[in-house]
Amino acid sequence: MAGGAREVLTLQLGHFAGFVGAHWWNQQDAALGPRTEGDSSPGELCPDVLYRAGRTLHGQETYTPRLILMDLKGSLNSLKEEGGLYKDRQLEAAVAWQGKLTTHREEEYPKNPNLQDLLSAEGVLNTDGVWRTKPIQNGKENGVRVWSDFLRVHLHPRSIFVIHKYNHDGETGRLEAFGQGEGILKEPRYLEELEDRLHFYVEECDYLQGFQILCDLHDGFSGVGAKTAELLQDEYSGRGVITWGLLPVPSSLGEPQKKIYRLLNTAFGLVHLTGYSSFVCPLSLGGHLGLRPKPPVSFPDLHYDATLPFHCSAILATALDTVTAPFRLRSSMVPMAHLADLLSFSGRKVVTAEAVIPFPLDPGQALPDILGQLGGTTPWTPLSACGDSAGSRCFAQSVVLRGIDRTSHTSSSHLLLTPCRVAPPYPHLFSSFIHKGLALDGPPKGAAVQSIPVFGALRSSSSLYRTLGDLAEELARLDLRRWASFMDAGVERGDMEELLQDLHSLAQCYQEGNSLSN
Repeated sequence: MAGGAREVLTLQLGHFAGFVGAHWWNQQDAALGPRTEGDSSPGELCPDVLYRAGRTLHGQETYTPRLILMDLKGSLNSLKEEGGLYKDRQLEAAVAWQGKLTTHREEEYPKNPNLQDLLSAEGVLNTDGVWRTKPIQNGKENGVRVWSDFLRVHLHPRSIFVIHKYNHDGETGRLEAFGQGEGILKEPRYLEELEDRLHFYVEECDYLQGFQILCDLHDGFSGVGAKTAELLQDEYSGRGVITWGLLPVPSSLGEPQKKIYRLLNTAFGLVHLTGYSSFVCPLSLGGHLGLRPKPPVSFPDLHYDATLPFHCSAILATALDTVTAPFRLRSSMVPMAHLADLLSFSGRKVVTAEAVIPFPLDPGQALPDILGQLGGTTPWTPLSACGDSAGSRCFAQSVVLRGIDRTSHTSSSHLLLTPCRVAPPYPHLFSSFIHKGLALDGPPKGAAVQSIPVFGALRSSSSLYRTLGDLAEELARLDLRRWASFMDAGVERGDMEELLQDLHSLAQCYQEGNSLSN
């Protein structure tokens, strides 16, 4: 099914990255579903960019994400490392031994009882002939503990890569520090395994345009991401490497050590990733990258629980599904390397994301009229924990508006007819009544929203001068003697001094009046 598609290999590193990725792949899977009656067009977005065609040992054709997913021991719940498509290959193989055989099986994790209705059936066939999945009720969303609880997509056996050295749960054996994460890919067994998986996916690509990394920044996976990006730059130079640095909303009651570790991991990850990526975009619903408490962001027409990763990751996946559209288009596609060149010139390797979710669009209404009703200002919600960019100088941007009728628009960076799919198991974040911007596929009462228009943007702006500078100042005030455990995990005092210099240098790239900005 390649058909000349410019392929992208996705790498998900960390558990919150798994949450965002699960929603992301569910949305891609929903977009692959049956098209509306009378619509025979192939669609504006090319799924072959993200998916690969294959065949099981039994001859069954498959279409699975081009994905390498890294997480820790105990993070999969009932999901098997080899996925569910290829069964137990070793047990199905012919056995030459004629003697007595004993099979030892590890006890399986029980499936999440709150989600059995969702995962055991595809949904309900309505009288209009449309097959609809059942939504997860609000009360049961609290029971979603791991991303595999709601992943609806089959994965290839070479996708899931579990790091057994560290535990997902428990008080000991946790991957907490940047240095620990770097150390993982310094071990030959893990490095060679990652290289083998990369070669497997890359070698079957005809027109590989690059890699996108979804990486947790708040824990030791920031170090894993830094070493992964370094490996990609060394092995596949010339390809685009776009990194999405993911941060869950911090708890206001968090332990001091966790807050300091989060700050250090974020700073080290951000700086190291900018050195090896085409650009890095932090993604978070939190209000601030540093230690100063700020409330999570809010949306005019969307209601979510900031304490639930299931909710926060769904919103970030929706934004990600929108802002990545340029390098996934069937026609007039913008390769990720070109998109990166547009956004990151003059050393500005950090960009921010903003979105309007959902975009308040009435069917048939002209875009200029909508913008006029908004009072000349689009209600952007910042999604990078870098503050509001309003009033700052914009050096470069990429803007995508999807879910709009072509007959009602004027111009924009990218306009797509295709809305963003938010069918279950996407959380129930929107009103069940017909509302501006919500395309309900079914009767209003009790119906789950199926798709929404979304306005998303990636920006390089002068607001990052203050954000990165403030981050450096907070780090400079730390007494590293109190956090020796972080340093003992593989970071030296000289590394900290270099980090502060790099942050200040990076911040200078965004200063208005800087010669690089003229």
